[in-house]
Amino acid sequence: MFNKKAIREPLFHISKRAPLPFWHVWGIRAVAIVSAFLVSIIMSRIFLGIGISEFFSSMFKGSFGSEKLVWIMLKSVAMLLCVSVALAPAFKMKFWNIGADGQVLMGCTAAYVCKRFLAGSMPSSMLVLVCLGAAIVAGAVWAVIPAIFKARWNTNETLFTLMMNYIATQIVLHLKDLWANGQALPEIKAGNLEQIYYYLSTVLIVVFITAFMFVYLKYSKHGYEIAVVGESKNTAKYIGININKTVIRTLILSGAICGITGFLLICGQKINIGLNDDIVGGIGFTAIIAAWLAKFNPGYMVLTSFFVVFLENGAGNLYSENNAYGKIIVGIVFFMVIGCEFFITYQLKRNGKKHNGELFSDNTKQNENKETDK
Repeated sequence: MFNKKAIREPLFHISKRAPLPFWHVWGIRAVAIVSAFLVSIIMSRIFLGIGISEFFSSMFKGSFGSEKLVWIMLKSVAMLLCVSVALAPAFKMKFWNIGADGQVLMGCTAAYVCKRFLAGSMPSSMLVLVCLGAAIVAGAVWAVIPAIFKARWNTNETLFTLMMNYIATQIVLHLKDLWANGQALPEIKAGNLEQIYYYLSTVLIVVFITAFMFVYLKYSKHGYEIAVVGESKNTAKYIGININKTVIRTLILSGAICGITGFLLICGQKINIGLNDDIVGGIGFTAIIAAWLAKFNPGYMVLTSFFVVFLENGAGNLYSENNAYGKIIVGIVFFMVIGCEFFITYQLKRNGKKHNGELFSDNTKQNENKETDK
């Protein structure tokens, strides 16, 4: 009797691509963006009765409809860019810091506490520096706690940093209960940055931070260590890099920049705002998208941050009565843009041969085994 054994191969298989040329990579991304907008236009036509010209007009007006909207957009880009730059060194090292929201919030809290207790006891310019220093320390401490646990006990940094977000939120909620009976903590006008025009000082500070981080990551010794640890920890050990110290230094840097973002939220507004648990608004998670699309390059993050903010503002303006529709459009674009990275890294190959089945006898197998033994 013969035993039937079917040898089947999949019609397609996935293999990793060789590095593609620069123009090819951005060509794939351009196709993904165009496809996403085509889907969005069709949806808008079906559900809102909006044509192509009206679609793009509404998208444009969401960010550039007035001078005030332009400055608001620049401020939003600056905030997103600052957090994206903060995440870049950690993610480049493959330390998945999901706790940027909590680190920014702790920076906000530290700056607000300084303003609450020190306003009136020192000049406003000195108070600004004190708030800045406190925000940097708070953000760095909040980021270095998971780094120490990762370095010493190899804990899961994704879960650890995520849980730190909730702890930071509960601290702010406790301060609200303590000082304002659960309401948002009121604004404190002392210790604000002098605004040249709307949010110009905030934008200038973020531009400086971005330029500094671009140079730092590319040319400094620490930047080199971050790149090596991210590529291969075994290589890093072989050439004498202390991985634990590199992780801790990197998260101190990442948290410090998140703290600066918190300082700018509290002290960098034209109209000062108080402290609330939703002041950060999930910017840390949006920054992950901007940083990842830029491949953790601070220079490219300027473009990706602008793209993300322009998309969010424009989509929100399509149907102002319901924010959910704008979020759907944003989700479609993000899904296609992120999905296209699969085709940049991998390729689908069609198998050349098909095996419908082969017949083997027990005797044949035994003879093959004997010949193999000989």
